[in-house]
Amino acid sequence: MRNLLLYLVLLSLPAAAQVYTYLDAEGNRVFTDQPRQGNAERIELAPSNGMASLPAATPPAPTAATAQVPAYQVLRILIPEPDATIRDSAGNLIVSASSEPALHDGHSYRLLLDGQSIGATGRSPVFELNNIDRGTHQLAVEIVDAQGRTLERTPSQPLHMLRISLAQKRMVRPCKKADYGVRPECPLKDKPVEKRDIPFVPFI
Repeated sequence: MRNLLLYLVLLSLPAAAQVYTYLDAEGNRVFTDQPRQGNAERIELAPSNGMASLPAATPPAPTAATAQVPAYQVLRILIPEPDATIRDSAGNLIVSASSEPALHDGHSYRLLLDGQSIGATGRSPVFELNNIDRGTHQLAVEIVDAQGRTLERTPSQPLHMLRISLAQKRMVRPCKKADYGVRPECPLKDKPVEKRDIPFVPFI
């Protein structure tokens, strides 16, 4: 049994090690890695079946899809409501937006009218538009970063602008004598000429 254990231990040595065996004076089998003059014999060991350890797995590098960027859960237009009809003879309009969470540092709001940027881009979510043509338009609001890249965008929503002409306003509210030169639809040039009464002079 003792010889078997020694043999197993020797088998566990590196393949490059040399193993020798001999019988001592008492007749016991001895195993050693040191050569011995006389009756020591060299033992040829079978090659080891051990496997080299695999290199540790390297975690994948983060991609653009997994990179963490500030997110906005909600971005919407508050005013006007979708499909709203605006009646303004000058074509003026106020647009207001809201985001959740609030705007991050370095980000700005941008208003799009019919797909084109209009008005100033900035931190304020309120835009004042003037002289919008009559007809149907598409509104959208974006959040952009410092380089102008779009981070979030609302769906486009329709807007109907009705600009009442001066003639239509005069029909709704006719001009009175005191309105000429005061109301835009009642210019002085349209003021009726007053007729003067000529006194009757009898012929003599």
